Amino acid sequence: MLYGIKERLRKLADTRVSFRLHYMRIRNFTAHLLCVMPDTKYAKWMYKRYTGKSLHLEDPRTFDEKIWWLKLHNRNPLLTHCADKVAVRDYVINAGFADILVPTLGIWERPKDIDFDTFADEAMVKPNVGSGDNFLFAKGGELDNPQKHRYMRKVMDYALRQKYHLISREWHYKNVPPKIIAEAVLRDKDGRLPLDYKFFCFGGEPRILTLDLGVLHEDGSLNHHYRRNVYDMNFQLLPMLETRENSDMAVERPDNWERMINICRALSAPFPFCRVDLYNLEGKIYFGEITFYHGGGCNDIKPPEWDLRLGSWIDLNSEHIVYKSERRKSYAKK
Repeated sequence: MLYGIKERLRKLADTRVSFRLHYMRIRNFTAHLLCVMPDTKYAKWMYKRYTGKSLHLEDPRTFDEKIWWLKLHNRNPLLTHCADKVAVRDYVINAGFADILVPTLGIWERPKDIDFDTFADEAMVKPNVGSGDNFLFAKGGELDNPQKHRYMRKVMDYALRQKYHLISREWHYKNVPPKIIAEAVLRDKDGRLPLDYKFFCFGGEPRILTLDLGVLHEDGSLNHHYRRNVYDMNFQLLPMLETRENSDMAVERPDNWERMINICRALSAPFPFCRVDLYNLEGKIYFGEITFYHGGGCNDIKPPEWDLRLGSWIDLNSEHIVYKSERRKSYAKK
């Protein structure tokens, strides 16, 4: 029920820009009400409400169970650095992939400093943490007037004050310095927004790809009905569903596929699990983001054996896990 209410509110926020600020207020207010709940109790409560299933953290085996275990235990400071959409650019550069960064059009600490009149064409304006709070600004478009400029600044101001570490108990967001970033909008030769290649990487090795089709509407808002295909590293469709139904759209293996895999290996190497998002436009690869807790740990993987298989690939004995205390608990690979 909770998930259904949230989805209805989120859809309303995405289809009606004027409702987005109200949705953010409701989300943040709810998170503050629940902040007194201990993390483990909150994790089990949230997972049950979203999925209808129990979360077993004492002996984690499934993909979601291990994702939540990592949420609660891993305190590697590199998570904070790479969750920041601004700071992660330095991480990508230091890894030797400066050429895959999307050009930036501006970075600001205060929304009032955004000057929309300086954008020559399109710009994706977003906070450096969270998701779904972005605007696709187009010169001369619907959002290009003083009233909408004020509203976008107001939404960005509230987005910077969101407590994402309370909303999802994702610790690594807590110490990210809030900023706003504007990036160039990527489009293919036919003017379409690019496909979103999400590589699931386990201990530095990409093992599956979820390809989200039709994620964004042309105005940049999230399409909640987008489809998702899951592929192996030979770009063969796998017999599994990950939260969403498959698409019947024919998709060809992209150019520079092997380089995409090698980029993911390098960027994911310091983490027991992460998702590396890339775009590929006519053979030109672009970096999207690095995500550590896919779907917030509330996913629907079918059939169940695939849920267990993905979980078995997350090593909770990884040397890259930094514990919040000296107390360590051994977990055998399952």
